[in-house]
Amino acid sequence: MSQRPFPGRRSVLRGSLAASAALTLPTALGTAPAFALSGRPEAGWGVQTGDVTSDSGLVWVRSDRPARMIVETSATDSFRNPHRWHGPLLGPDTDFTGTTRLRGLPSGEQIHYRVLLADPDDPRRTGEPVTGTFRTVSAHRRDGVRFLWSGDLAGQGWGINPDLGGYRIYNAMARLDPDFFICSGDNVYADGPISATQALPDGSAWRNITTEEKSKVAETLAEYRGNFRYNLLDANLRRFNAQVPSIIQWDDHEVRNNWYPGEVIAASDTRYTEKSIDVLAARARRAFSEYFPVSTLRPGAKDGRVYRVLRQGPLLDVFVLDMRTYRNANSPDNQTVDPHGILGREQLEWLKRELSRSRAVWKVIAADMPLGLVVPDSTEGLPNIEAVAQGDPGVPLGRELQIAELLRFIKHRRITGTLWLTADVHYTSAQHYQPSRAAFTDFEPFWEFVSGPLNAGAFPANALDNTFGPERVFVKAPTASNVSPAGGYQFFGEVDIDGHSGELTVRLREQDGTVLFTQTLQPGLVGQ
Repeated sequence: MSQRPFPGRRSVLRGSLAASAALTLPTALGTAPAFALSGRPEAGWGVQTGDVTSDSGLVWVRSDRPARMIVETSATDSFRNPHRWHGPLLGPDTDFTGTTRLRGLPSGEQIHYRVLLADPDDPRRTGEPVTGTFRTVSAHRRDGVRFLWSGDLAGQGWGINPDLGGYRIYNAMARLDPDFFICSGDNVYADGPISATQALPDGSAWRNITTEEKSKVAETLAEYRGNFRYNLLDANLRRFNAQVPSIIQWDDHEVRNNWYPGEVIAASDTRYTEKSIDVLAARARRAFSEYFPVSTLRPGAKDGRVYRVLRQGPLLDVFVLDMRTYRNANSPDNQTVDPHGILGREQLEWLKRELSRSRAVWKVIAADMPLGLVVPDSTEGLPNIEAVAQGDPGVPLGRELQIAELLRFIKHRRITGTLWLTADVHYTSAQHYQPSRAAFTDFEPFWEFVSGPLNAGAFPANALDNTFGPERVFVKAPTASNVSPAGGYQFFGEVDIDGHSGELTVRLREQDGTVLFTQTLQPGLVGQ
C-alpha cells in the first residue's frame, strides 16, 4: 500500500469521534434515535461527508427537530481556534436533513470537523456535537490515492441483523483507511420490504431490525425517506460515514427493480397503488438528495443530476455515471439503431468531453451496471434486458451501440488509463476486454471489476456476451441464488494508486477484508 505522511483516520477517531458518538448515537444496534422534543437538538443519525475535493467538501447531518446546522473545523481534534461555518436551517421540507459546503480548505490535509445543531430561537442552545474527519485531495502525486467501492445494501430482505453484529463489512473497509468510498448504487432497496425474520437453509432464522417504512414497498416521499433512514440505524455504517468520505451514485432499487423512465407498473403488481415510475422516481430522487451529500443535487445546483466528475488530484479522476435516469425502455435490446442507449445522448457527450479534458493518470469510470455481463429483466415476465449486453455475441446491437461509440472515442482520442468499476450483480469478478476476442474490434483493451453486495443476497455469476470480447479472469459467486449474508459472498473492492510509480492495484476483498484477487495496471497506456 502507498505510504502516507499523515496520521490514519482510525487513530484520529479513537478519541474525539468515539467520545462524541457515545454521547449522541443510539447505544443498542438498530435502536432508533429518540425524538423527544424537550432539551436541545440532537444528531443521532450521525454525520457524513461527500464529494470532497482539494479545497472543499460537503458535510451532512440530520436533526430530530428544527435546528440551525453549524460546522466547526480544525487541524486537530482539540478544536482549538476552530473555523465556524453556518449551514442551513433544518426543517420538515428536507426531513430535517441538510448539508454544508466547506470551502477554502487546505489541500492534502486531515480535516477534523464537528456538527452542532442550534435551537433556531436561541442560538446559544446547541446539542452535543457529533465529530468526524476526512482528508482533502492532495495536489501532490507522491501522496498516492486509496479508495474502495461496492454496492447493494439491505437487499432481498436481508437487513440489519443484530445477532451478526449488523453491517460488519463497514468495519473491514474502515480498517483499510481509504481516502473515499464509492457506493455504486442500490444504496437502499425501496422495493424490498424487510420483515422481522427470514428462514435460512439450515432451518434457523435470520432476524432483522424492522421499521414501519420498511414494512412495504416505498411509494410516498415519507416511505422513501424511511428507507434511507433505515440503514443509518446501523452503528457500523454511522462510524464509517464519520471516518470515510463518500461518492454516491444510484441505480434501480432506490426506486424500484429494473425501472426505466416512462414505465407504468403492471396492474398485476398489487404492491403498488402508484403505477407511474416517473412519479415514484421523483419522490425517490428527492429523498436520495436529502440523505446523501452529493454536490450536483444540493439546493441551487445547476443541473440537479447524479452524473459528475470528481477530481482526485494528479493521479485520478472519477467519472460517476447515471445509467438509470436517461436510459431507453428495457426491451430485447437487439435494435440496429439506438441513439438513446443507456446513458442518453447528453450524458454520453458529457462523458466523452470530460474524458478528453482529463489530465489525470487514471480515469475511473464508476458505472452502476456492468458492460459485458448479461443482466436480464424479468420484472414483467418478458425476455427483456436490464443492462447493456443482451447475449448476442455478434456486432453491437441496442445499448451496445452507445458503448461501442464510447470505446471507439477513447481509442481514437488516445485517452489513457481508463478502467471500469461496478457492482449490481451481487458477486465479485474481474473481466478483461480484448478486441482480438471480440466481434467489435475498434477499441483498446480495458478492465472491468465487479464487487458487492455490501449486505444483500448473493447470486450466481452472469453469462458473458462476446461483443466486446470479455474474459472472466476471476470470479467468486455462489452456485445458489439469494444466499444470505450469513452464508458469506459479501464483497468490496480496493484501488490503490502508488504515488511514485503511478501503478494502480485492484484488490477484490471479502467482507472480512481477505484479499481474493489482485491485479496491477501500469500507467500511461491507452489499453492493457
